[in-house]
Amino acid sequence: MKDNGISHKIKGQVNKAKGKIKDQVGNATDNKSLQAEGKLDKAKGHLQETVGKLKDGK
Repeated sequence: MKDNGISHKIKGQVNKAKGKIKDQVGNATDNKSLQAEGKLDKAKGHLQETVGKLKDGK
């Protein structure tokens, strides 16, 4: 079965959402480590979405 990029896009969206929450909670609680982890998750999500778009040829 051919991977058409949809799974990468979905994983990317999940990681971006998870990262946004961690970033906001880290900011609200002044937890720099959690904030950094959230930013990393968001970046990972953006990358996964990009891979998905490339696989779809978009």
